[in-house]
Amino acid sequence: MRILIDGYSLLHQWPEVAAGRPRHSAQAREELLRILTRYQDATGTPVTVFFDARYRRGPAPPRDGAGIEVIYSAPGQTADALIERTAARLVAWGEVLVVTEDIAERQTVEAFGAWTWSCEQFIRHVRTALADERAELERLNRREQTRFRNRR
Repeated sequence: MRILIDGYSLLHQWPEVAAGRPRHSAQAREELLRILTRYQDATGTPVTVFFDARYRRGPAPPRDGAGIEVIYSAPGQTADALIERTAARLVAWGEVLVVTEDIAERQTVEAFGAWTWSCEQFIRHVRTALADERAELERLNRREQTRFRNRR
């Protein structure tokens, strides 16, 4: 499975991300990418986030190569068009999930054979996955602490 996300669509539906910052700000994008990187690390599911270039000031920020894939549309191109084209190509290789609030985009990618979720569905899923990961880490830490104490 590969998850394709309309970045600004998700940011607009997730007000807790970079609260108090404009939805199209670099800070809001970076906070969203940090959360999605944690999600990808927790689930092992590859994530690609698409942003419209019209909201970006200057060149695309460099990424360190780790974490999720981030794609900015070219001037005059929309993130929606990139998501649709990517979904159409990737469905031949496996399951594709597109996360967006755009109904027309959902219908288009579903016609290619991709799955779709609303941003709200995906946010709930991310919260659950990260909470499960946190609980598992706490359980493992308790077990290791007990093992360490028993060695003394």
